[in-house]
Amino acid sequence: MNKILTTERLILREYNLDDTQFIIQLLNSEGWLAFIGDKNVHTEEDAKTYLLNGPMKSYAENGYGLSLVTTKDDLTPIGMCGLIKRDNLDFPDIGFAFLPEYMGKGYGFEIASATITHAKETLKLPVVYGITKPENTSSKKLLEKIGLSLDGLYSFSNQENELLLLKVVF
Repeated sequence: MNKILTTERLILREYNLDDTQFIIQLLNSEGWLAFIGDKNVHTEEDAKTYLLNGPMKSYAENGYGLSLVTTKDDLTPIGMCGLIKRDNLDFPDIGFAFLPEYMGKGYGFEIASATITHAKETLKLPVVYGITKPENTSSKKLLEKIGLSLDGLYSFSNQENELLLLKVVF
């Protein structure tokens, strides 16, 4: 297990190919589909491809990526959090998502705060962005609570929708 950090209640660790069932569950959860979008990950093979070409590739290329959030006491997978390097941003952005039954319990704030501290103190990043849909008010509130502030609008090259771009400068 490649542990990245621990908090009072949580562990953040790198994904591995044993995490495919959790990826299928998370990427097809209501919140993921509404606010992040359908990644067409429905089978073990889809999940394996997602992990290899997404988080695991990012670990190798950038030294960070989206990672698995588990409870500290029994290692139950509850969500993901981490940093994503995008081609059209100078610095990475923080991303997070949780299964519905683990939302509203402070886990997002706990792991996102620790991830921001890790970005600043361990990775020595000067800036971290956050990207969210304007209608995703809980995500925007969490990004603001961990120290990011509105910087403008952002669009992925393959989408017309404008997203909120927030950032923190260390």
